[in-house]
Formats: sequence, structure tokens, C-alpha cells
Amino acid sequence: MCAVAQRRPVHKESASPPLWPSCLLQPGVPEGHRQPWLRISGLCLGYSWSRSLGSTADILIYDYFAKVIHATMTLHQAKVEALAFSPNELYLVSIGGQDDGSVVIWNVATKTSICGHPATVPTAGNALAVKFANHMDDVFITAGTGTLRLWLLDLPNRKIRPTECQTGVLKRMINCIEVSKDDNFFYCGTTTGDILMVSMKTGLLSNYGPIKDKFSLGITAIVELKSGDLLVGSGDGIIAMCRAPNFKPLKKIHMDSGITSISLRGLGHQFFVGTLASQIYRCNFTEFKEELITTCHSDSILDVTFPCGTSDLFGTCSKAEIRIWHTPTNKELLRIVVPNMTCNSIEFMRDGRSIISAWNDGKIRAFTPETGKLMYTINNAHHDGVTAIAVTSDGKKIISGGGEGQLRVWEIGSKTQRLIEVLKEHSSTISCIKVKKNNQECVSASFDGTCIIWDLIRYARNQMILANTLFKCVCYYPDEYQIITSGKDRKIGYWEVFDGSVIRELDGSLSGSINGMDITANGDYFLTGGEDKLIKLWGYNEGEVTHIGIGHSGNINRVKISPTLKHIISVSSDGAILRWRYPYTD
Repeated sequence: MCAVAQRRPVHKESASPPLWPSCLLQPGVPEGHRQPWLRISGLCLGYSWSRSLGSTADILIYDYFAKVIHATMTLHQAKVEALAFSPNELYLVSIGGQDDGSVVIWNVATKTSICGHPATVPTAGNALAVKFANHMDDVFITAGTGTLRLWLLDLPNRKIRPTECQTGVLKRMINCIEVSKDDNFFYCGTTTGDILMVSMKTGLLSNYGPIKDKFSLGITAIVELKSGDLLVGSGDGIIAMCRAPNFKPLKKIHMDSGITSISLRGLGHQFFVGTLASQIYRCNFTEFKEELITTCHSDSILDVTFPCGTSDLFGTCSKAEIRIWHTPTNKELLRIVVPNMTCNSIEFMRDGRSIISAWNDGKIRAFTPETGKLMYTINNAHHDGVTAIAVTSDGKKIISGGGEGQLRVWEIGSKTQRLIEVLKEHSSTISCIKVKKNNQECVSASFDGTCIIWDLIRYARNQMILANTLFKCVCYYPDEYQIITSGKDRKIGYWEVFDGSVIRELDGSLSGSINGMDITANGDYFLTGGEDKLIKLWGYNEGEVTHIGIGHSGNINRVKISPTLKHIISVSSDGAILRWRYPYTD
């Protein structure tokens, strides 16, 4: 059983070819470990992490090769905490969350439940982890807060029978479980940083350790090697090789952040490590050293943008950082970190010499795209944080929007940055700003239910668009006589720039706000994404969806079509970056 980064297949609303993610950059590693997708032969399985109380949490089995749903199984309430397949792929065991509290055995072939049972006794805590034996389809272990149980499946009577494991005076909260290759013992990683070694035959504690120098911040991952040694990952970023019975570390590697998962490669000559900082490391046993191979954001990604005229690079921003990515290789080229701050928006200057960024501390910061060196800072740009930013095509002006609703225009010289004008007609947060090609006009969208078209020569309002919504995004049509908007009301509006009148209104989503929007250079198509977690490509004139992309598991915050119409980049609140093939590329 191994993790995979494949997602649900992309569905389409028309006969046109679907959008397919050509790359997934996912937080947590190995790829797919942060999201619940497990491969079982030709099948992979997904489940709902959490839903509202009272709703059901589905377990989905997918055909891995055909990319279609094989089965949907529903019994758990609100959340599925963990699951595991039996060694011969006959059964699946699932554990419900705190509000469900049950363990269920499923028959994979018939797609039905066999039986269920409370995961813990009423006075115990919650089960958080589950693991099948390596050679027995009828034995598995569950563990968690104040509970450790061995289970036996009684198939003729459709029962699962628990046995409480005895750990004596030791009381532990268990994060993870690993079963020895011969099924004689299983190992439990605890929040107190030690390992419990328990007999599979008797359920009695056999050993534990280390007694001293426990792993800081708890043990979060355990994998047994062919030699019988254990690879142990801890919450403070240590990977250690340990050996029973004392479990003292024989070798150590220090990572940048807490370990989330460990996976052996091939015959076990290498292993991969995933961390809380969304980094994938490849490690070898000979030198016991790590190599960083993949990175991604670990917090919600708030914006994405391409440099002018190129699809080979794009930038993203998140909490405390800006990252520049190389599209063909999916590699991170540059990381700019501003500790304890959040970057809300970024733009490349048209000449490519600087990255302009908007921060929640009220500052505008400019960095060099080659080295990430700070070029200049505009202090006190907005007193309630800078929430949106745009630049003119000549690189001489920056237009910024703030949380207080003001729009400010800045003149950028070779050594100075000067405030030219303050535009104060919005009464709430500015969410998006777009500038006209001739640099004489811009449009701003706000949470106050208005989009204002501004004259950048007179610094006055030309038109105001009113709607009963919180506007999240706005785009100029390429001829710049029309704009399109969307937001919290899930409507897509077409508007005349000349008089602010509405031309057309479309239902953009069945559920949730539309947060991001982009339009192609020829105006034939535009793109939307939002809280329904769907990427939708629309024909502008027809006002109909031509393609739908399914892949995100978090709310989509921004979408962007590459300048050369090769790719679509979408970013979401779970820290994922998805690259899609643009469907109309020749």
C-alpha cells in the first residue's frame, strides 16, 4: 500500500476535452500523503477528512488506472479519521472521528460493510490510527488517546472482537502504528516521544524506550526496515534509526520541521520523508543524509501571477513568503521570507526587474526576482494592511488597495517612491485591482458591493458598479469596453465600462463564492475558481462552461492563465498548486 498523488478524474459539462492537472504540487509528502489517497492494486481510495456535524463522511474507492469511482461507501458521521487495507486486499477498515466513534470493516469486492463496533470503551478517548497485520486479513490494531486495541474479525458471525492491550502503568497517547514483518510485535509512536513494543499474540507490553532523551514533540511516523531496525520521525524534525529493545537512536538526520510521513523506496535502499513545511526529502542509508527534492507552501496560497510574456515562470504568495516556480520542471527557484507577516498579493513589473508585493503589516515591498533581495519598502502604505496591488505597464506607478477601502497611487522612481493620490470612495476591503493597457484607467473591486472605474489622469471616479455581493475578482475584457466580475453571490456579471450598466449575469457556481478569475488575451475564454473547489473554463460570448477541472480539496483562491496559453495555474487554501493543460493550445 502506498500513497499516490492522483486525484479524482476531471469531469466535463460538454463534449469538449476535459482539463487535466498536468502537475500537482501538494503540501505534505510523499506526494498525496497530506490528502487521503491510498492505492490498492488498481484501486485508490479517498475519504472525507471533516464535514459539518450531522452530515455523513464518504469513503470513495477509485479505479486507479481508469480514473473512475469504483465504489462509494457511507456509514461514518462527520469525519473519517483513518483507514487501512488488509494485506490481501480483501477488507478495508475505517475509523470515524470524535463525533462518530466507530470502527467499520468493509468488503472491498462487494463494496459493502461487514460489521461495525465502537472504536473505544465509553470512558476512553478517541481512536486516531489503524493498522492491519502484514500476513493476516482478520487482525488489525487501533490506537489513539487512551486506547490501544487488538481486533479479530469473526467473518462467519459478522463480528469484530476487540482485546484491550495492557501497558501497565504506562499511559500514552498514540500517533502512529507499525507492525513487524513477522507479525510478532507492533510498535506505537507516542506523543511523549517514546515507542511502545507490544506483542501481537498476547496484547501485552513487551518493551518501551528510549527511557532517556525521548523524541521531542512526539513520534509522528514509524517504518520498520528489513533489518528489523526502525525509522522514526518526530515532531521536531528528527529522522532516526533505532533498534529494539532500548530504541536509542543509532543515526540521526535533522529536518527543518516536523515529520509527517516516511516511505521506503523500492527494496528499501532509499526512503522519502515528508515534513510539516511541505517539503519532500530523499534520504539514503549509506551516508544517512537528506536531499531536498520537492517543496511547496504549507499555508493558504493567496495569489498567483506570471511575468509578462512568459509561461516558464510564475510566482505565488502565502503566509510569510513569496515563491518563484519554474513551470517546465515544477521546481522552486526562489523563496523570499518575511517572518510573521502575510503576503496578500504579488505582481511582476512589466520589465521583469522587480516583484511588487502587498503585506498585511501595511507595507509594499519590492524584491529582485533573481536573488530575492529587498529593493525598497513603502512603509505605512495602508493602515489596515495592503490587500490588493497592481502596476502600470510602463512600470512608473503602483496602485494599491487596503483593508480600510482606500486606493492609493504611487509614483516609482529609480530611487524614490512617492504617494501621488488617495482615492477614498470604497468603504471596505479592496479585493482586486486591474489597470487598463493605456495606464489611464483602472478598476477596483471591493467587499462593500461596488466596483469602481477610476480615471488615473484626473484621479476621479468615472463609473460605479453596484451589486448585492462582496466582489472578489474583476477582469477587463481585452478591448476594455467591458468588465466581468464575480464574488460572494456566485454570479458572474458582464458590465459596460462606459456607463456601468449590466449586460449579462450568469450563475457561476452552485455552492460557494467565486474567488478568482482570469481571461485570455483574445477574450474568447475566461476562467473561474472558488469555494466549490472547481476550475471552470467559460466561453465569453456563449456564457457557457466548456470544461470543468476537479482536483482541489481546499477553496480555490486564485486562478491564472499563462500568457502563451500553455497552462492554467490554480492555488487554494490548503496550500496546493495545480498546473492544468490549457485545452485549446495548438
